[in-house]
Amino acid sequence: MMVKSMGSKKNIISQDSMMQALDWTYNKTIEGIPGQKSIDELVDSYLKKYDAEKAIDKLIITQVEKATTSGFITGFGGAITLPVTIPANITSVMYVQMRMIAAIAKIRGYDLQDDQVQTFVYATLTGTTVFDIAKRTGITIANKTGASLLKKLPGTILTKINQAVGFRLVTKFGTKGAVNLWKMVPVAGAVVGATIDFGSTKGIGMLAKKTFKPDGIDIGDGNIVELDNNLF
Repeated sequence: MMVKSMGSKKNIISQDSMMQALDWTYNKTIEGIPGQKSIDELVDSYLKKYDAEKAIDKLIITQVEKATTSGFITGFGGAITLPVTIPANITSVMYVQMRMIAAIAKIRGYDLQDDQVQTFVYATLTGTTVFDIAKRTGITIANKTGASLLKKLPGTILTKINQAVGFRLVTKFGTKGAVNLWKMVPVAGAVVGATIDFGSTKGIGMLAKKTFKPDGIDIGDGNIVELDNNLF
């Protein structure tokens, strides 16, 4: 995949463009891109060889390796033009990491077409729990006095969480909500990116494994969301 971002050379990452990138990446994660399997094909390829838990562990190892090299490799074959102005090195890492999270969720039996599952995939991409994101941004999910089992979250809450995720991802690349990355030196940036992406991708994989539990989605702080379409 040779990823090209539309727009000027000075790519400013805003919250809106990050949200567009998240939605684009999620769609491509499910459908697949030229030279890559769809999410169904990817999951099936692991489940044909291993049981669910072993498949998840093997998946994390493979995707960590891919994310480590994505700083150097801008594509997997074919040509795709991004509809947003996000640098290719960032979108390639987002794609690999989101694909890993979504595959783990699917292996555990979750419907990736569900809006709630999609939000939790986005949140996991930040490397922290939904509950932590909600607490830091003033979103009320539950009045917790002990471990609680939650039902489907309202769409308004999901929207707020998505927006908080977008902002959190933007601030990973700057301290003021938007950052100008056009001056990055490709080779040096790739080396630094590869080192960071190894650690972050491994951590995100382990968080996804902890979050998408067989009996419900662990959103943190003892709160479990039980989805009606959870296959288990």
